[in-house]
Amino acid sequence: MCVLTLFLFQDQYDGIDKHTQSGLDLVERYIKFVKERTEIEQSYAKQLRSVMISLKCPSDLCRRFSNHGSFQEILNELNDYAGQRELIAENMMTGICVELTKYLQELKQERKTHLSDAKKAQQTLESSFKHLESTKKRFAKEWAEADKATQQAEKTENDLNATKLDVEKAKTHAHARTHTAEECRNDYAAQLQKYNKEQNLFYYSEIPQIFNKLQDMDERRIRRLADGYCQFSEIEKKVLPIISKCLEGISAAGAKINEKQDSILFIEQHKSGFERPGDVEFEDYSQGIKPATSDSSLHPPKVRAKLWPFSKKHKPPAAEDFSHLPPEQRKKRLQAKIDDITKELQKTQDQSDALEKMKGVYEQNPQMGDPSSLEPQITETAQNIGRLRGELAKYEVKTHTHTRIWRHVAAVDQPHNIYTEFDDEFDDVQTPIGQCTALYTFEGNSEGTISIMEGELLSIMEEDKGDGWMRVLRANGEEGYIPSSYVKLAP
Repeated sequence: MCVLTLFLFQDQYDGIDKHTQSGLDLVERYIKFVKERTEIEQSYAKQLRSVMISLKCPSDLCRRFSNHGSFQEILNELNDYAGQRELIAENMMTGICVELTKYLQELKQERKTHLSDAKKAQQTLESSFKHLESTKKRFAKEWAEADKATQQAEKTENDLNATKLDVEKAKTHAHARTHTAEECRNDYAAQLQKYNKEQNLFYYSEIPQIFNKLQDMDERRIRRLADGYCQFSEIEKKVLPIISKCLEGISAAGAKINEKQDSILFIEQHKSGFERPGDVEFEDYSQGIKPATSDSSLHPPKVRAKLWPFSKKHKPPAAEDFSHLPPEQRKKRLQAKIDDITKELQKTQDQSDALEKMKGVYEQNPQMGDPSSLEPQITETAQNIGRLRGELAKYEVKTHTHTRIWRHVAAVDQPHNIYTEFDDEFDDVQTPIGQCTALYTFEGNSEGTISIMEGELLSIMEEDKGDGWMRVLRANGEEGYIPSSYVKLAP
C-alpha cells in the first residue's frame, strides 16, 4: 500500500513538472514573438526613412509649387510615422521582452527550488520506509529463531536421555532468542510509528504546501503573461493619436494643393518677355517673272526676312550684366552668377587657410618642408580672393540696382500693389523658416535638446533632415532640438 502511494505521488510530481515547464516554455515563445515583432517594426521604420530620403523633393520646387510642397509634407509625415513605429518597437522591447525575460529567470529558479524540496521530502520518506522494511524483516527473522529455540528447549526437556545441563542450556538459549525477538519487535513498532508520522507529515503538510506554492507560481506566471498580452496592445494604442495626426497631415497636404496657382506660378516664372511674331506675308508666285523696269534700281526686290524664334541670325554678344535679357531672367542670371562666385570664393578661401596652416607646420617642423616654397601659392591665392571679392561686389551692386529700378516701375504702374518680389537680401543672419505648435510636452534631458510645453508656439530654425529631429527657437530665446513628431507645422 505504501509503495503504491509513493508511485501515485511520483505520477503527480511528473505531471506538475511537465505542466509548469510547458508554462515557462510559453513565456519564452511569447518573448520570441515580441522580439520578432520589434525587428519587423524597426525594419519597417528604416525602410520608410530610406524611401523618404531617396524621394525628397528639391527645396526650390517645394517652396514654389503646392503639389511638390505637399508631397514633401507627406514625406515628413511619413518620417514622423516611422518614428512612431520605432517607438513601438522600443517600448515593446523594454516593457515586454526585457521585463518578461527577467521575470522568467525568477520563475525558473523558484520552480527549481519547489521541485527540489518535493524531491527531498520524497527521498526522506522513501528512506524511512526502507528502514521500516528492514526492522520488519529483522523482527520476523528473530521471532522465527526464538520460536525454533523454544521448541528445541521443550524437546530437550522431554528427552529422557538429556542431562539436566543440556536442558538448562536449551532453556537459556530459547530465553535469549525470545528476548532478542522482543527487542526487534519493539524496534519495528517504534519505526512503524515514526514512519506513519512522517508519512502523515509528507502527505498532509509538506507536499500540499509545495504543490500550493507551485500552483501559486503558475497562476502568477499566467497573470503576468496575460498582462504582457494586454501590454502588447496598449503600447500601440498609445501612439495611435500621433499616427492619426500623421495620417491627417497627409490628407491635409493633399487637400491644400492648388493646381491653378501652380500653373500660374510656372507661367510667371517662364515668361520670355518677347512679343509674339507677326503674321507671315503671302508671297505670290503665280504672276510669273515681271519685266525689268527703269526704276528697278530704285525699288529692289523684297527679300523675306527669317522669323524669330526659328531663325539662325547672328546674335549680338551677351552683355556682362545680362541687360539683354528680360527682367525676370536677368534677375535669375545675376543671382546665379553671385552664387557661383560665392562658392568659388569659399573654395579659394579654404585653400588659402590650408596653405597658411601648412606653412605654420613647416615653420614649426622644418624637416617636413620649406615654408618659403609655399609663398608663390599663397600670393596667387590671395590675388584670386581679391579678384573674386571684387567681382562679387560688382554683381551685388548690379543686382541691387536692378531691384530698385523694377520696384520703382512697379510702384508707378500699380501704386496700390507694390511688388516686393525682387527685394532680395544678401546677409548671413539666420531667420526662422517657419512656425509650429507643440502637440505634446517634451522633456529635453540630453545635450542639445530643449524642453517644450503642449500648445507652445515655436519658430523653426532648421527642418528635419530625415533623422526625426528639428531645431526650434522658443519665445524666451532658448534654442535646441526636439522630435519632429511632437509638433504640428503652422499653415
